[in-house]
Amino acid sequence: MTANNAAGHTGGGPESSAAIGTLAARVRGVVVVPKDAGYDDERSGFQTAFRARPDVIVGAADAEDVRLAVEFARARGLPVAVQATGHAPASAASGGLLISTRRMAGVRVDPRARTAWAQAGARWERVVAESAPHGLAPLNGSAPHVGVVAYSLGGGLGLMAREFGYAADHVRAIEVVTADATVRRVTAESDADLFWALRGGRDNFGIVTSIEFDLFPVARVYGGSLIFDADHAEAAGAAWLAWTETVPEQVTSSISFIGLPDIEQVPPPLRGRHTAAIKIVYTGEVAAGERLVAPLRAVGPRLVDDLTELAYADSHTIHNDPAHPHAYLGDNVMVRDLDPQAMREVYRIAGPDAPMMVMHEVRHLGGALSRQPAVPNAVGHRDARYIVRVVAMIDGADLDVARALQADVRAVLKPLSVGRNLNFVYGDGVSPTPDQVAAMYDPETRARLAELKAAHDPTDLFIGNHNVAAPTANGASAPR
Repeated sequence: MTANNAAGHTGGGPESSAAIGTLAARVRGVVVVPKDAGYDDERSGFQTAFRARPDVIVGAADAEDVRLAVEFARARGLPVAVQATGHAPASAASGGLLISTRRMAGVRVDPRARTAWAQAGARWERVVAESAPHGLAPLNGSAPHVGVVAYSLGGGLGLMAREFGYAADHVRAIEVVTADATVRRVTAESDADLFWALRGGRDNFGIVTSIEFDLFPVARVYGGSLIFDADHAEAAGAAWLAWTETVPEQVTSSISFIGLPDIEQVPPPLRGRHTAAIKIVYTGEVAAGERLVAPLRAVGPRLVDDLTELAYADSHTIHNDPAHPHAYLGDNVMVRDLDPQAMREVYRIAGPDAPMMVMHEVRHLGGALSRQPAVPNAVGHRDARYIVRVVAMIDGADLDVARALQADVRAVLKPLSVGRNLNFVYGDGVSPTPDQVAAMYDPETRARLAELKAAHDPTDLFIGNHNVAAPTANGASAPR
């Protein structure tokens, strides 16, 4: 470990080296700066297009390491960001401090209480594996390699979301290091306001070191894919949209459109094709599931039809999200309604004629997602019935072209839009703009978040992936 250009913040020269050296001697994990071997590995994550370049990185081994890092940054006025798996890159500004939590990967399951506890670097695949032997399942998303904490604090739109709601709705307790460098256990009883804000406000209020959350008695699901060739893509989209008006809350589904490359890694039926893939998770009986999907199978021949009963431990095979790091740009629009014409317009922009490889997906919302939980939280836009995501693969492609494509999709959906989903705005190398942040919440929620940000982090120590206190373009901001 060596000192570096953090000198501008720590007093310069030998003082900087001494301060960082003292920090390194106190933490159980690692401390690295740009000149050190391992710096690039420490700041890298799943997103390869954009990487933070902080002056100091603390690879924390436990909550005390996080506390020491926050104490160090607070004393020197360094902005603090956090990164676990790096699916959404940390927004550590130049001259800031990045806390990497990937070493903090502990998971415990209490089958009697039907709860789990996970540290800040834990991934869903570990929680699923620990829960499954007890016939229990968490509210994880489609990709098992995503981190538990950021996903849950940003809302968490899971495989069984319509039946059980957002993952944030079922968080019971949060351990967090606040701006005064104190480790706190926050619950609805101990600090109702901060507990409300953390669940939906993500990393604005501190660095979360672990959470406790509910598990559900689900051992098996009926699920899988119906994948159609491009010739049937529009028909599949229209049929799925009509079908979502009829299904019970026990069905959570989506339809995604993507052009797949002609390479060995792609299964032969899909290789080199543009496809429409309907993904389904149903927690009811298999026979009832077969009856439910009959209208979708009637669309036409499928390239893949693997709907079947699955152990929940195998539920990651439903979406088969890529597990290898890559470069991408993602945005989304949450809509109050959707019609076949809007679906066709989005397909025209982001479908086979798109200027780069693009995946666009529509997820069915509603059900439990539309209702506030018994202990309310800051997750926004529960009136949305669908979310439309657009993810452009930008490795070697023009970033401005990807931005323009996403802007065209947003323009098509603007008349139907209620806002954005926090967890699905990622990958531009910068924090979301104030206007993007405003779109993640209704005005009352954002005003309350800004008030709590001012109370808990008045100096904006935690820069996070979005700043709930920043004013919007029209000058509107919550009280500070």
